[in-house]
Amino acid sequence: MTDSPLFSLLKPTVDTAFHIDFHWWKTHEHDWHVHLEKCLCEGHKAYFAEVDPKETIDWIHPETAEVQQVDALQHMLIEHCARQPEFCTPQTTLVEAVFRMFLANGNTALTPRELETLTGKDATTILRTIGGHKVYMGIRPFQA
Repeated sequence: MTDSPLFSLLKPTVDTAFHIDFHWWKTHEHDWHVHLEKCLCEGHKAYFAEVDPKETIDWIHPETAEVQQVDALQHMLIEHCARQPEFCTPQTTLVEAVFRMFLANGNTALTPRELETLTGKDATTILRTIGGHKVYMGIRPFQA
């Protein structure tokens, strides 16, 4: 898999901000909704079995007050499921834990140092995993 030249020139550090690049999901023909559905709590899995998860709603970021269009599934993950104790446990794999932390914070860019605090996983290990040439689950360096 070849990434754009801009990304390949970056040498990320533990202070480099990352985020989920949803464009990556689109260009790699992945339906991110399928993965998001796996992250739902049991009650919302049943709910979204009957509702279109691709429906969009307005969401207000709690810290910046920025209004963003998010789909109903992402909103439910952010507002409810991500706050449940079983959303991210010590048994959650590193890449999945990082992905879930981005979902939980509305995909606000985070550094491996910040992710270490949120996940309990080592910042250097996080950097080695998500900062290499292989892109896991669309997690890439944040480009302002």
